[in-house]
Amino acid sequence: MADWEPPRLHAHNDIELWLGADLVHLPIVRSVVATIATRADFDLDAIADLRLAVDEACSTLITRAVPGSSMRCRFTVSDDELRFTGTVHSESGSSPSTKSFGWRVLTTLTDSVDTHVTPNGQQGHQVDIELAKRRIVVDVPGAGA
Repeated sequence: MADWEPPRLHAHNDIELWLGADLVHLPIVRSVVATIATRADFDLDAIADLRLAVDEACSTLITRAVPGSSMRCRFTVSDDELRFTGTVHSESGSSPSTKSFGWRVLTTLTDSVDTHVTPNGQQGHQVDIELAKRRIVVDVPGAGA
């Protein structure tokens, strides 16, 4: 696992968090996404959706991770979107089920969600879950006048 190099951060709005792939760390990830979404001016409902969606994505990844390994969480904020990518190493080459209740939660709470599994040589497979939530911009009449 030591050879797993993180990709370069592409923007000043990229935030990356590495933690042990353990369910005990979920509150940290939920707090981070809520803070990022708040600073990006998402409304309270969207923040709650992101907390639940990122929690579900990380839970799914952690259950697939090699015991004792790390999970990488990357958050990217653009003008109107917050994108999350979670990554773990797994011994299994199968993607998370898109027919599970957890996947249904992800598709309901986000604007897009996808998963990728990539062979990683002798280290098994890299499993990614990527999701995005767009910020709703409300045009207030008379605000620009």
